[in-house]
Amino acid sequence: MARKRLDPSIFNLPVEKMRAGYYSDTYFNRARDILDSDGYHPVVRMQVFQRNAAVVGGIDEAIAILKLCSSDWSRLRVRALYDGDPVEPYETVLTIEGPYEVFAHLETPYLGVLSRRTRIATNARAIVQAANGKTVLFFPARFDHHLVQTGDGYAAYMSGALGVSTDANAEWWGARGMGTVPHALIAAYGGDTVLATKKFAEYSPPDVHVIALVDFENDCVRTSVEVARELGTRLWGVRLDTSGTLVDRSIWHQMGTFKPTGVNPHLVWNVRRALDAEGFDFVRIIVSGGFDPERIAVFEREGVPVDAYAVGSAFFAGSGRYDFTADIVALERDGVWTECHKVGRPERPNARLELVT
Repeated sequence: MARKRLDPSIFNLPVEKMRAGYYSDTYFNRARDILDSDGYHPVVRMQVFQRNAAVVGGIDEAIAILKLCSSDWSRLRVRALYDGDPVEPYETVLTIEGPYEVFAHLETPYLGVLSRRTRIATNARAIVQAANGKTVLFFPARFDHHLVQTGDGYAAYMSGALGVSTDANAEWWGARGMGTVPHALIAAYGGDTVLATKKFAEYSPPDVHVIALVDFENDCVRTSVEVARELGTRLWGVRLDTSGTLVDRSIWHQMGTFKPTGVNPHLVWNVRRALDAEGFDFVRIIVSGGFDPERIAVFEREGVPVDAYAVGSAFFAGSGRYDFTADIVALERDGVWTECHKVGRPERPNARLELVT
């Protein structure tokens, strides 16, 4: 089956500003202007790569920038991998052939989206793999600028994350954001988690999963059972989000041989056993609060009964590790390609690249 790329129109690019070089490093704009002023129109092959094993993201967005914001897309020939493809260090992910002045001004924005989305996609794949088949929820929107939500959400989705927290996160694949009963709603109802969850269920569409945050009073076992008793099968799950500086009430008598703070394996087991004892084995347990691949892997090795991991800032880890570089590696004259590149940056052909139409 042929793989599909996202339509360029979905990205809502500021086309005129990008064409004008508004988002580009000034020296690329000047290079374009110099070539135009000199009447020199070299046909080049540009090669794009980064230096680490990764899951590539931002490919379709980079292609959209080239299609919509170059001075003449019809004169370019682009080959590329697909979003979600694993790549090795220095593996070429994209090549561009054509008159350099046609796309010189776009190097900054297309490298930027590749770097950003690849970091998210790579971290997401690591988190998903650590979760060992459990659902991973992409919940970092509050930790970054709102304008990055859509592309970041798509990068995580392409890497296996199954839920996102905002509609913007889900826009590019036609889904909607999901979430839990927030602490703020519980506080607005006087700290009554049961009442807040009941109201959430009452005024939410029937297809919305009702997930109760149960740590408001630092008593996750009692609160989980009380909410389950009130909502029955309408309760889809409970989310444990105990602060890393607190010890849940159910842990107090167990302390002494393990780190008791935050959402720990003992707390999850306490909630699971309490729910099961009252016949609420259908209620899922979602955990959140500082989870990353290493911590998730520990929970999975120990067989902790978690149904889903809600992960936040770990999706943004490793800033700067996936910096993309673009190099001219060859010039074309009279139909003949001649090697031309910076020392140490030779052409690295990649048979996995596919022609972009």
